[in-house]
Amino acid sequence: MDSETEPDRQDGPQLPLDAATWAAAVEMYRNRYSFVAVGPRAHEDWLPDVAAVMRREVADPRGWSGRDPEQGDEELEEDPAFPFRVPPTDETVAAEWRSRLFEIPRSAVVRLLVMLATDAMDVSRQYGFAERRPSMEERAQAILSRFPEGSQFFTNTRHGDHPDFYERVTGCWPMTQYSWDFGLIAVSREEVGLIWSLDAS
Repeated sequence: MDSETEPDRQDGPQLPLDAATWAAAVEMYRNRYSFVAVGPRAHEDWLPDVAAVMRREVADPRGWSGRDPEQGDEELEEDPAFPFRVPPTDETVAAEWRSRLFEIPRSAVVRLLVMLATDAMDVSRQYGFAERRPSMEERAQAILSRFPEGSQFFTNTRHGDHPDFYERVTGCWPMTQYSWDFGLIAVSREEVGLIWSLDAS
């Protein structure tokens, strides 16, 4: 699939993001094993805030919905962060954890969010992608709009200096107990977001 044959949906006048728009955007992940949650940013170093989201210790600051495929699962009684590998508190070990993340430009985020919602996290294997692409990109833009200019974005795969996530990603540094997962950590001044898709096979 040639990812350059059609430009991404461009930003234009958008309705203000609200709970309903956010919920509709998050529904893009309903057919995937995906975790979507946002928590408050309470620290300059945001790793503890990410850990709190992974452990399900914090609620969405706006009271909006997310997605948690493990909700109600007995596994969470033993490990509230399942299936994530939580950032450690030890600074040396935390540095190793952080080294698995790579900052990406804002311009790459929409395609990453779309890729995370596709079959096998591979755009080329998504049936009917050409027809679904506009609506998927619109939902991805809605998710991105929650994190204003100046936010930082990180993922767990190195995909070049100008990443295009419509091209097949061939490797990752797993951040969960599974061997194949991809995701986005979005960090604004007030919030941290975690959008993560996993392959549990």
